[in-house]
Amino acid sequence: MKKTGNILVFIFSIYLCLMSYYLYTHQYYNVDLEAYIGLIYKAEYPDMKIEDIHKKVYTELKGTNPKLFGITPQDEEIAKGENTYYKVLSENPKAYGEELQLFSVKPFYNFVNLMFFKLGFKMTTSVFLTSILSYVLILIVIFCYLIRIVRNYPLAFIITILISLFKPLLEASRHASADSLSCLLLLLSLYAFTVRKNHLAATVIAMLCVLTRPEYFILYSFLYMVAYLYKNMLQIKATHLFLSYGYVFLSFFLIQYFNQISWSTLFMNQFTKVQIYPISNPDSFYFPDYLNFIKKSMPLEFNGSYFPLLLIFIVVIMANKFSLNSKKNWAQCLFFGAIYLSVFLRFLVFPSLANRMMIGFYLIIILSLIYIQNSKANIFKNSLEAGK
Repeated sequence: MKKTGNILVFIFSIYLCLMSYYLYTHQYYNVDLEAYIGLIYKAEYPDMKIEDIHKKVYTELKGTNPKLFGITPQDEEIAKGENTYYKVLSENPKAYGEELQLFSVKPFYNFVNLMFFKLGFKMTTSVFLTSILSYVLILIVIFCYLIRIVRNYPLAFIITILISLFKPLLEASRHASADSLSCLLLLLSLYAFTVRKNHLAATVIAMLCVLTRPEYFILYSFLYMVAYLYKNMLQIKATHLFLSYGYVFLSFFLIQYFNQISWSTLFMNQFTKVQIYPISNPDSFYFPDYLNFIKKSMPLEFNGSYFPLLLIFIVVIMANKFSLNSKKNWAQCLFFGAIYLSVFLRFLVFPSLANRMMIGFYLIIILSLIYIQNSKANIFKNSLEAGK
């Protein structure tokens, strides 16, 4: 078995190298790249004027995506003014400077991009490397987790390869976005908490996850509630949980404290009317527009995601072993309930369930179902056995 494991680990390493090369040579140009590069310039050259940063960014990106401004105003647009927005940014340094604040709320992601740049990589390469390396590390974490849970190298290998081809995961890894890094940190924090029992490491990683994508604070809040309800079974003191949650809350609070753009302005910018000057001259928020957009989008967004399909698997697998007297089953129900409630609340704040943004939620559901259905090890050390 050890020899088989070593061979599969070697094959898995080769596979990761090949996938990394594929992702590097098939990068997807999304317009967020312009903002992330601008933030690298701002951090590396704090005295540089926004006009100079603007010129450097668009000079460097010139020719990267010739069709960037190919959308015409006549084409369908979600938010009013969306189709000409990025053209305006390319010509207006002041508007571009204010747009950077929309992306500064992901400080750890921007820090990682900056570190790659300091290592000598080009601006664009630095941003894409973050997504690619996050993809690789996500698969390594999943492989290690599955080996620990199913205790079968071939099965762990096959499942990991299948997950590596999961379309939302591949999409996130080709984009200049914080999706892959935040997913990696979410998985690492849960792995450190449940498998490694290292609560300090789990807290630090959770803080970094919130500093990468602040909306994950919603999910962590509910997970801490579940952990508190089962603190005795998880063998963790309430004071440690409160202290840990306090640090995660501090991470979220700091982002909100320094954030210059309100939620209402961010919502309008993405879904109703683009804000050319979201800091100096934002439009007034009109609540009926928000309510109409939510009512129009919720069924389409939810049904267009993987959440209904995963919910079917949750119901089927849970019903197969469910018992009203089992604390283990109730803990599992609350765990999945926390995930879906987090998704719903996140949608109310940011009404989009784009699949590449949901990979963290998808993967913890998939990995949890694998644990419930096929686990040959109790990662809670019998603390959640039925009826205890």
